[in-house]
Amino acid sequence: MTRLEGRISVHARGFGFVELDDGGAIAFVAPPDLRPFLTGDRVTAVVERSEKGLVAKEIQLVARSRRQLFGEIVAPRGGKLVLKPEADISNADWPLDPGGVAAEAGAFAVGELDGGKVRLVRVVAATEASLHRLIARHDLRIEYPPDALAATKAPASKKDKTARRRDLRGMPTVTIDAASTRDIDDALGVVPAGADGALRLFVSIADVDDAVRAGSPLDAEARRRGTSVYLAGLVLPMIPHALSEESLSLLPGQDRAAVTVELRVDGEGNVTSIDLYESIIRSTARLTYDDVARLLDANDPSQIPADVVPTLRWLRTAAARITAVRHARGGVSLEGDEVLVTLDEQTREPLRATARASTSAHVLVERLMVAANEGVARWLVDRGLPGMFRVHDAPDEQQVADLAAVARNFGFEPGFSTTLTPRGLAAFEAQFHGTLVAPAMQTVLGRALGPARYAARAGLHFGLAAPLYLHFTSPIRRYADLVVHRVVKAFLAGRRDFVDEGSANEALALHLNEQHRAASRAERERTWMLTARLFATRIGERARGNIVSIKPFGLVVQLEGSGVTGTIATEALPGGPFTIERAKTELAGATRRYAIGEPLEVVVAGANEALGRIELALA
Repeated sequence: MTRLEGRISVHARGFGFVELDDGGAIAFVAPPDLRPFLTGDRVTAVVERSEKGLVAKEIQLVARSRRQLFGEIVAPRGGKLVLKPEADISNADWPLDPGGVAAEAGAFAVGELDGGKVRLVRVVAATEASLHRLIARHDLRIEYPPDALAATKAPASKKDKTARRRDLRGMPTVTIDAASTRDIDDALGVVPAGADGALRLFVSIADVDDAVRAGSPLDAEARRRGTSVYLAGLVLPMIPHALSEESLSLLPGQDRAAVTVELRVDGEGNVTSIDLYESIIRSTARLTYDDVARLLDANDPSQIPADVVPTLRWLRTAAARITAVRHARGGVSLEGDEVLVTLDEQTREPLRATARASTSAHVLVERLMVAANEGVARWLVDRGLPGMFRVHDAPDEQQVADLAAVARNFGFEPGFSTTLTPRGLAAFEAQFHGTLVAPAMQTVLGRALGPARYAARAGLHFGLAAPLYLHFTSPIRRYADLVVHRVVKAFLAGRRDFVDEGSANEALALHLNEQHRAASRAERERTWMLTARLFATRIGERARGNIVSIKPFGLVVQLEGSGVTGTIATEALPGGPFTIERAKTELAGATRRYAIGEPLEVVVAGANEALGRIELALA
């Protein structure tokens, strides 16, 4: 018999499947054979063919996909406490080792897997059950290992760190973030244009490597996490709060070690030189997006310290020049369908959901950070140095055709050829920019183009129309940025023996991509859960929206104004029965067709917080 490898999935009804690596075939798993396994486990199995299809038997565990398990503590009659996981994670109850944690039947809890049992880690309140269910489902990390935490409490070095660093403390330098941001890792400065029209832009980034040394327990934990996770109401930082929000955060008036990329930007927006160096900075002012937008849009400096107003105006000049060049080469903004959920500070209940709006201040910061990231990528490649690059593939012919069909459903005529260039993409975006359907169109466009990814080899970032790109500007939040910082610092320190570490870096890139996807899914699902809780109070309300996706279960509709999505079940639609056609862009019935982009009038019919689902009906 041949053993095949694959990944387990558990169905809520108690049976399961193995999705085989060999061709992606699916083999059925009977409930008794499924009991030792969890959704996501990698296994080997003997696969046999029956009248009803493939069946997996003699299943053996290769590797667990998760460390933690969420569930309800239950007490079988006359037995010890066990943990009952979610039905689509496991079809069995797991023996529970409470350790020193107080546990009682009926409570929700999170435990760590230890062989065939679960060691209890924490009991959670019923009001926080959905949040901790999400954290466990995506195997996100809350606690830090003791040896990693110990590094944050070590006394600061007395060594003078200014000797090797360029002193930028005399330059007016600002940070611009949301008012709620605590982990501030980028700061901006500028030297005004001279007689030749060129200005010098300084993007200074917190030197995380100065405190998180490569190979240390703290570094190992940051590498495992890969990224900070921003769940509404809770941040799970890549490195502990004592560093990310305090000693490394670029707080105003505090001396901070940094790595600075200095760009010379000429009068036409061309970056004519790139310089990188270790620096020491002192932020002059911590500014918010809203306050900076008031200055940029209405010339209202009332909330801005007077000594940094000229700096902001010159930063606007730099951003405008860079934007002109970026527009000329094409690409899109890809703002996406991000929804901002506002919570009550006392009750933590959701108050409202709104589409996250980009102000002129957001655009300014985004343009300057992208320019810095591109500049560092060029700097590395020009010197033949390794890196952790960010690449985004151009769409293939079928993707272009599908996008054109969807665009026409929205009422646009893209006029694409069989291939799509960054300039053609920008021209298409100009058609819907600023329209009522722009958020929904951005959602569909982002899905059509697909996500960017980390890679050890440099390549095109199609969405940004950037020949070379990487992440450099957020090492507090992303491990990929920290990798790049270490290469830059090693070169500046004189190292020249870099070798091709492609396989090792590719393995790291795959890990970081997986962590980024898990974090993104968790952030989206947390938003869906909270919006479902919010819309449970709005049953019967009418709204307008656009179809943004066709699923086997029905339509996904994005509501105007909030960016929130809801679903209309296929069986609730008139004109059926339905089939999915045209590369999943249309739902076709006997007397009615529904297509991505089509506007609909809907009514809120129901909400399920546990599933993060808002149920809609046609008005």
